Amino acid sequence: MNTFNQVIISLSSFGTSEVRRHGQRWFVELCHAAGADGVEIRGELLQGRSGELAELAACISAAGLVCVYSSPEVLWSATGELNLPALERGLAGAAALDAATLKMSMGDFGQADPGSLSTLRAGLAEHKAALLIENDQTASAGTLDNLQGFFHATDAYGLDVGMTFDMGNWHWQGECPLLAAQALSARVRYVHCKGVQRQPMRWLAVPLIESAAPWRAILRALPRGLMCAIEYPLAGDDLLGTTRAAIAELRNLKEKP
Repeated sequence: MNTFNQVIISLSSFGTSEVRRHGQRWFVELCHAAGADGVEIRGELLQGRSGELAELAACISAAGLVCVYSSPEVLWSATGELNLPALERGLAGAAALDAATLKMSMGDFGQADPGSLSTLRAGLAEHKAALLIENDQTASAGTLDNLQGFFHATDAYGLDVGMTFDMGNWHWQGECPLLAAQALSARVRYVHCKGVQRQPMRWLAVPLIESAAPWRAILRALPRGLMCAIEYPLAGDDLLGTTRAAIAELRNLKEKP
């Protein structure tokens, strides 16, 4: 079975309303108390206060946690234009948090001028955060064909961009996560451990062990020793205990007897 190097928590797991009510710092402290190795700060859940990122950075550093910054913006527009301001905002947010990783979706790269990769490379060269492209739930950036097209283009340009592999998001576009894991394994640097169950008219994110997807086979297809994140709902009266149990569950995944 795949063994993870670090287990972190995407703070979106605690629910939009709760995170906005308490603020992400409160959840950083909870994750530290629960034994997480790090946190994924969510750009869409920032409160917009002056000094908020610096405050979060200090809290994360004091706790000795790894930090990933997740930007809600996409890199290429529907017309195929590189959204350089979005990239710059993402990189600036990662720098303010002292995050080693910036996670973004590619958007509609299929319509892009391949020369825009030169602009992307120049933008990344000025920052230390590693850009990882996530498979999201959209047709443009959540299918195997489109992601392979992007990575083939970056290879041809000599641009080393890794991937955040979200185990659950593939289902929103009717894609097979196992085939995607086999095809993209060499790209993957970070895994969102999200199981899925089918509800009427929608998919629901759940813990891996409750997933309808072949999560064990997916993990076997991915490299060992990766950083992984919990990204499914964490809630309940004993939120610390729930979070601690979810972390332990990921650290102790075993092969099915």
